[in-house]
Amino acid sequence: MSTALITGASEGIGATYAHRFAARGHDLVLVARNTDKLEGLAAELRAAHAVSVEVITADLTDATHLGLVEKRLRVGGPVDILVNNAGAALMGPFHGNDRNKMEALIRLNITAPTLLASAAVDGMAARGNGAIINIGSVVSLMPAYFPGIYAATKAYILTLSQGLAAEMGPKGVYVQAVLPAATRTAIWAKAGVDVGQIPNVMSVDDLVDAALVGFDRRESVTIPPLADASLWETFEGARAALPSGLGGTPADRYRTPVTT
Repeated sequence: MSTALITGASEGIGATYAHRFAARGHDLVLVARNTDKLEGLAAELRAAHAVSVEVITADLTDATHLGLVEKRLRVGGPVDILVNNAGAALMGPFHGNDRNKMEALIRLNITAPTLLASAAVDGMAARGNGAIINIGSVVSLMPAYFPGIYAATKAYILTLSQGLAAEMGPKGVYVQAVLPAATRTAIWAKAGVDVGQIPNVMSVDDLVDAALVGFDRRESVTIPPLADASLWETFEGARAALPSGLGGTPADRYRTPVTT
């Protein structure tokens, strides 16, 4: 029986992934800050699906706590699926935003998923199979619509996922980036935003179920709210073609000095 480790598992997207993977017969390792919620969810899943559920209470912005989860991935029982779901948003523009809040967001949205993926891939590569699901955001593709560094942290997740997919795919490790749009989770209230004022908010169940369709199809990037897949295919096609246009000298358009 395979095991999935899910961060941010006490509620929302993480808890729904826990329900779905338990229903598929996976044992679970659930990671979040709220012990009571984790234990309650664990008991529910054990009773409903007869799976093993391990609980790790951890604040992934804390280096010591993060290290405990890394250790579980490296030296505990094999983890076959890592779901890097824990994350937060930070409202407001870059200019004038709180330095400490920005640093905490970077630790949670960038440092934690990076180090957890690093801890997971050794065992996965050695076994020749495994999967990493990184929860990103569509704002990574449209940073001008979401001021501040949140979009930048999610752009990192997309790039990390694509780089890992290219590197680890030949070693049997599947990597999926999931890019939700607005989803009805607690992230909005925690960031001080009234989700009722946001149009076209997707339910968590719909998001995770759609993401798992992409997972089963082994998509490298899954964008549940995007109806016209050709838009993404065109975007990716242009990105893939760009390296062939790079030369060793400046392009002609940069050879004419600007006159003032």
